[in-house]
Amino acid sequence: MSMTVYLDYNATAPLCAAAIQAMNDAMMWIGNPSSVHGYGRKSRHVIEQARQDVANCLNVSSQRVVFTSGATEANNMALAHFPGRVLVSAIEHDSVRLVCPDAMMIPVNEAGIVDLLALENLLAEGYEGATLISVMAAHNETGVIQPLSAIIGLARKYKACVHSDCVQGVGRLDFPWHTLDMLSLSAHKIGGPAGVGCLIVHPDWPIKALLKGGGQERSLRPGTENIIGIMGMAAALSQSKKVDWSQVSSLRVYMEKTLLTLSPDSVVIGQHSARLPNTTLITMPGVKSETQVMNLDLQGFAVSSGAACSSGKVRTSHSLQAMGVPKAAQSSALRVSLCPTTTEAEVKVFIQAWNQVYERCANNNNTALVYVTKQKTS
Repeated sequence: MSMTVYLDYNATAPLCAAAIQAMNDAMMWIGNPSSVHGYGRKSRHVIEQARQDVANCLNVSSQRVVFTSGATEANNMALAHFPGRVLVSAIEHDSVRLVCPDAMMIPVNEAGIVDLLALENLLAEGYEGATLISVMAAHNETGVIQPLSAIIGLARKYKACVHSDCVQGVGRLDFPWHTLDMLSLSAHKIGGPAGVGCLIVHPDWPIKALLKGGGQERSLRPGTENIIGIMGMAAALSQSKKVDWSQVSSLRVYMEKTLLTLSPDSVVIGQHSARLPNTTLITMPGVKSETQVMNLDLQGFAVSSGAACSSGKVRTSHSLQAMGVPKAAQSSALRVSLCPTTTEAEVKVFIQAWNQVYERCANNNNTALVYVTKQKTS
């Protein structure tokens, strides 16, 4: 059957019209951007204009923009060869968390927010070399927003560098992105194409290329540039700044309130923290996440049991573990991430479908009651 309601925006966003138009235009051009003839010069001009457009959206110099294949590559570029110690939060995406085996973990609280006191204690430890802090802007599963301004303040105090995986934040949060030393973006999270992204670098914190090859991207990312993808990304990023998420936020609040009324034993993880306007991670006690996903899929709803990179794999979320969420709640959590075009009617039919799955599949043994009680009394 054809999918009728897409509620998995955090996994990948639908291509926006501006990106489609820009990519269609780029498909009509020919010329390697490294060639010196007219075709090549035109391609180079187009890429540099896209670089400037990205820079303008983030209020940074275009010299700081390095195009990549996506945020995973950008994260690896930022961390892999950093000449010093690396501190990462315990809830980072694997493309951050697993890059440096010796990285020091910054703990988070029950809401998934970085423990600032613990971070400062780590920074205050005697270390003579450079220090890199990597904390995401907002969590892809829970939507919880990190206190980046406070983290940047601590970094300045201890002369450390701050990198942030901002794939879920840019386009949805109002933040001075230029205050970060480095940040990673992925086009397909903001309405652009998959397979392209960028790393915003800082001249005072030099990085090394991951690959050997040509001198593209100032020798930081060798290989002929993906001009079609780059054009789509720049257009999507510009378009994302015009999106009004207020209606989506209202729909999310309505959806959560209704679902919790239907199932008082359910929990919205991170409910009382500042979150992305479109993201809900809610438990369905007694019903496995994969069971929910399959049943809702059959009814025409695209939702997720967690991070897209982990979906389809039966494994525990390291982020929820770090937050101290009990296994029963972890295994019954469902992520619903609304789109800017999601309607009230779609939310209402989803609520009906969710309730039907719950009534049909839930058993009488609510193994998440301890967590529920703890959350609702905090």
